[in-house]
Amino acid sequence: MKISSTKVSYKVGLMELLFCSFLVLKLCGVIDWSWWWVTAPLWIPYSIILFVLIVAFVVAVCTNDE
Repeated sequence: MKISSTKVSYKVGLMELLFCSFLVLKLCGVIDWSWWWVTAPLWIPYSIILFVLIVAFVVAVCTNDE
């Protein structure tokens, strides 16, 4: 009988590390930033992607209007 095991790995990216660092610094009172800026590494990449998609959609609609 063969025993199989599964290996689950999770890679932490730069944005997650930045968020954790900012969170610890905010909770320890080292930085006096707004919570918007502390959580910025989590939502800014998605905002940039959304902005690019909206611009691409607008360009596609405007160039298709012949």
